[in-house]
Amino acid sequence: MPTVHVNGIDVYYERGGAGRRLLFLNGSGATLETSALLIQPFRERFDVVAHDQRGLGRTEQPPTPYSMADYAADAAALLDEVGWSTCAVFGVSFGGMVAQELAVTWPERIERLALSCTSPGGPDLASFPLHELADLPPDERAAAGKRLLDTRFTEEWLAEHDGDRGLADMLAVRYTTPKSEAVRAGEAAQLEARRHHDVVDRLGAIGCPTLVACGRYDGIAPMVNSEAIAERVPGAVLRAYEGGHAFFAQDPEAFPDILAFIDGADLAPRR
Repeated sequence: MPTVHVNGIDVYYERGGAGRRLLFLNGSGATLETSALLIQPFRERFDVVAHDQRGLGRTEQPPTPYSMADYAADAAALLDEVGWSTCAVFGVSFGGMVAQELAVTWPERIERLALSCTSPGGPDLASFPLHELADLPPDERAAAGKRLLDTRFTEEWLAEHDGDRGLADMLAVRYTTPKSEAVRAGEAAQLEARRHHDVVDRLGAIGCPTLVACGRYDGIAPMVNSEAIAERVPGAVLRAYEGGHAFFAQDPEAFPDILAFIDGADLAPRR
């Protein structure tokens, strides 16, 4: 199991695939184990490095608090350890926030940037404050999470859309499965860092081709937040898809578009 010691902690990572070098940055509370199905399509096309972010999975849990700068610094140090001076970067949800922080701090290291269902932060353009759900009973947390995942997800909608019902059921399992104290602590530290994410005034520093992909019905990272990113990153392309926070599993055009962009394709805006 590959582990590197960077920024004072042991970081677990995996590398697989061949092709363009790609750093994959995971979402809130996700680990390499829980996101294996999401990462696999990227490995089938690219040389992918992905890691468990600090405090989660098989990466060490240092004393808190953590900042978004800490998460980005871990990612940059991992690139150093694997010998990548530059690469493409894909960030999903929280990973998209880390990707933005990485790209505004070390813009010269990013060849292409793909941001999925994420937000630039600050007082006006932050993703939904998921930390507010932490103290709810599991069933209430699952119900709230379902509505945030896709704002169309009423009981009536889910009764008529089997695929969406499957997504909602998967989310419910995530919210209701008991977790260890260490896992809860790592997730809480991540959500606290997420609260303070703000790259709004620094996005102009990003100089690489950038794709901003979002779901039209995302209640966690609303489409207006993706529009704000695309407006501030020079030359960025915004593409909106039929779905919510997991639009890439709902709209069959999303994954092929994202993979093609990372591989060098030029995409037209889609709103």
